[in-house]
Amino acid sequence: MNLHEYQGKEILASFGVRIQRGIVAHNAQEAVAAAKQLTEETGTGWHVIKAQVHAGGRGKGGGVKLAKNLNEVEEIAGSIIGMNLVTPQTSAEGKKVHQVLVAEDVYYPGESETSEFYVSVLLNRATGRNMIMYSTEGGMDIEEVAEKTPHLIYTEEIDPSTGLLAFQARKIAFNLGLSGLAFKEMTKFVASLYKAYVESDSSMFEINPVLKTSDNKIMAVDAKVSIDDNALYRRKQYAEMRDLREENPIEVEAGALGLNYVDLDGNVGCMVNGAGLAMATMDLIKQAGGEPANFLDVGGTADAARVEAAFEIILKDPAVKAILINIFGGIVRCDRVAQGVIDAYKNMGTINVPIIVRLQGTNADIAKELIDNSGLDVQSAVEFQEAADKVKAVLA
Repeated sequence: MNLHEYQGKEILASFGVRIQRGIVAHNAQEAVAAAKQLTEETGTGWHVIKAQVHAGGRGKGGGVKLAKNLNEVEEIAGSIIGMNLVTPQTSAEGKKVHQVLVAEDVYYPGESETSEFYVSVLLNRATGRNMIMYSTEGGMDIEEVAEKTPHLIYTEEIDPSTGLLAFQARKIAFNLGLSGLAFKEMTKFVASLYKAYVESDSSMFEINPVLKTSDNKIMAVDAKVSIDDNALYRRKQYAEMRDLREENPIEVEAGALGLNYVDLDGNVGCMVNGAGLAMATMDLIKQAGGEPANFLDVGGTADAARVEAAFEIILKDPAVKAILINIFGGIVRCDRVAQGVIDAYKNMGTINVPIIVRLQGTNADIAKELIDNSGLDVQSAVEFQEAADKVKAVLA
């Protein structure tokens, strides 16, 4: 589950991480009020107006701007709220902005220069350890840094049984070229950031940039946070932060129906029971010359109502040219699934794409007979290769 910047910063602050303070506003008038409040609390005269969407690269798309007075706060906030923000991480249509974060200006003058760093915490799946990734080259072009100068990207792996050790935090601060007060501040920052990552059950914390201010404070100017969905049952305070407006509406609808659905860019809809079989089915479609349009696991209760709901979800995608149903009948009987397919087909009326049904396992022979004698435009298959050949044929 992805969070907005302001939500990620709330989590960081709760674990003692210094953040760039800000207030969320939903219209231009609220933005002005937020700016006035920040001025009273922090003394800042300038404010940064940031679009709150689940996408990086907001600055490049015009979603992050500096306001030097209250008139500019009102004007900029009014122009950003309601716009479709297009960034390198959105579709061509972009994402609609519903709110902005009015933040304090932390690039204030001082005796020393400011510096921007990149710091993230995530899981290294290859080693089964958490990893802190960091660089001296923080800012908007970190992707280019990783591509063109990968030697400027450092990593520090952490054994989950011991947690982040003090020498590792010092090593990170040293590699970032810090000394004195800034060095001490960075070690505290890294320790608190790692604690926030672990204790919030996050899958990623990305801070870009981490700022060294002119008075050697270290703070998070941005925050990109993803919470592990599987841990939300014990992190209800974070589950309440979910913004459904930022998610794929078809995936949201499928989730409400109890279906495990992920939208993809292909042309063959998949309906499968079991995640492993679903992955194998997607491989099967690729080998047949198609592209999977979705990942859809209906689970172990593939009755008529559930199958009909799955059909409706798949057919919301206009790119779907065929549907492959691949069910292994272990706990669920294949004949019940077949009857569910037939009942769902009749309830929905005309379905204008070919349907291939492969049922294997308990009562598979009865299921095939039901499909073949239904009189519906549904093709049955028994073997994997047979199903692949029929997918290939309907796509030809």
